[in-house]
Amino acid sequence: MTDMTPREVLALCREREIYAVDLRFMDFPGLQKHFTIPVSELTEQSFDEGFGFDGSSIRGWQAINESDMLVVPEASTAIVDPFMTRTLAMTCNIQDPITREDYAKDPRNVARKAERYMRSTGIADTANFGPECEFFVFDDVRFDSSQQHAFYYIDSQEGQWNRGRVEAGGNRGHKIRYGEGYFPVPPTDTLQELRTEIMLRLQECGVGVEAQHHEVASGGQCEVDLKFAPLVQSADQLLLYKYIVKNVAARHGKTATFMPKPIWNDAGSGMHLHFSLWKDAQNLFAGSGYAGLSDTALYAIGGILKHAYSVMAFACPTTNSYKRLVPGYEAPVNLTYSSRNRSAAIRIPVHSPRPENKRFEFRCPDPSSNSYLAMSAMLMAALDGIENRIDPGPPLDKDIYDLAPEELVDVARTPLSLDESLLALRKDHEFLLRGDVFTEDVIDTWIWYKSEKEIEALRQRPHPFEFAMYYDI
Repeated sequence: MTDMTPREVLALCREREIYAVDLRFMDFPGLQKHFTIPVSELTEQSFDEGFGFDGSSIRGWQAINESDMLVVPEASTAIVDPFMTRTLAMTCNIQDPITREDYAKDPRNVARKAERYMRSTGIADTANFGPECEFFVFDDVRFDSSQQHAFYYIDSQEGQWNRGRVEAGGNRGHKIRYGEGYFPVPPTDTLQELRTEIMLRLQECGVGVEAQHHEVASGGQCEVDLKFAPLVQSADQLLLYKYIVKNVAARHGKTATFMPKPIWNDAGSGMHLHFSLWKDAQNLFAGSGYAGLSDTALYAIGGILKHAYSVMAFACPTTNSYKRLVPGYEAPVNLTYSSRNRSAAIRIPVHSPRPENKRFEFRCPDPSSNSYLAMSAMLMAALDGIENRIDPGPPLDKDIYDLAPEELVDVARTPLSLDESLLALRKDHEFLLRGDVFTEDVIDTWIWYKSEKEIEALRQRPHPFEFAMYYDI
C-alpha cells in the first residue's frame, strides 16, 4: 500500500494498462464488500465526488427509504490486484450523498475519527498496531443448517485425526500431533509454500511482513505477522491480508477461515495486537518502570483492563469467539498483565531493550473482529487510562494456568459469552463516545445486530451435540 495521489493512481492505471477498478469497503459487522467500474470512469474528480451505491443492502446500514450512499476512493490505498486481470483496487470511505458527511457507521470512518481524537488530546500523534493474525487452512469444509438438520465437517491432510486414513498414493504418516503444530518443518508442515506465497503477495502490495509460520493447532493453523503501522493503515492492511490469504488458499485448492474456534479441543485463532503510542517520533511507552515501560504505558494497560469487556464486544465479536477463550490452548482467560507470560491478557515483550521496540500486546482479540472497530475501541480505552491515570494493579508473572483457585480469586476473568460483552458495552461506553468516535447510534446498532442476528439466531436452533446429550433422555 502506497501514499499515492489521485493523479499518480491514474498514471499507474495507464502504466499497468489497467482496465478495471475495484472499489472496496467494509460492512458494519466486518465483511469486505466491493463493486467494479471500468477504468474510464475513474477521474481525478472521482476522488472527491465518489460513486453511488445502495446502502440499504449492506448489513446494519441504511433503511430502504434512505438507501443512496457514496463510496469515495482513498488514493493512498491503491494496489494492483494480485489475483485479478489488470485490475486496480482501492479501499473507500463512505459518505452521505446529500450532506457529504462521512457516514457514522462506516467502520473506517470510526477509525479515522479515533486517530483525530487521539491527536486532539495532545497525548500522542500516532497509535501503532502490529497484528499477529492467525487462521486455519483446510482441504475440505462442509456445513449446513436447516429445519431438520445441522452439521459441519472439516478436514485437513495434516490433521492428527487422519493418521489412520487411507489416502491416494498411501498415507505418508507425517501428521501434526495434538498441540505440537508450532514450527514443524516440511513434510509435516504441508503449508510452507502457501504461506510463503501469501507473504510475497502481501509484500507486492506494499504490506510489511515480519514472519510466517505454522501455529500450534493440528489441522492447518497458520500465522503471518504484519509490521506495525498507524491505526487506519494497519486496519486497511488487515482487510487486504484476509483477501490475500483466502485467495491464495483457493488457488492451492484449499480454503482458509478466520473463524476463531473451528476445531474443538485444540487451539483457536487469535489476533494479538501489539500496541504503542508515539509523539514527535518518540515512543511514549518506553520508560524505567515494570518491564521497561513508562507510566503512560502502564496507565494505557489500566484503561484497557478496566474497559476490557466493552472492548471485547468489538474485539471478540462472535459467539464463536468465546469458545476460544477457555482455559488451556494458550488462550488468555484472565484480565491481567505480565512480561513474557503468554497466559496473561496483556503481555509485554522483553526481547529487545531498545526504546523504539517498547510496546504491549493485547492477546484477547480474534480475527473475526472488524479491525477498524476493534483497534479504535482499544485505543479509546488506552487513552481513557492515560487521561485518568488508571492503575493496572500488580502484574501476574506466574503461569496462570497452574495457579490454585484461591490465588485466582482477585484476578478478573474474560467474559464467558458475547452476551456478557454486549451487556458491558451497554453499561460502559462513555469513553467510546468522546470526540464523536463511536456514536450512540453505532453502539445501539452494534448491540442490536449482534443480539438479534447472531445470539438469538443461535439460541433458537438445536445444536448437533444436544442430540448426543439428550436424544435418549
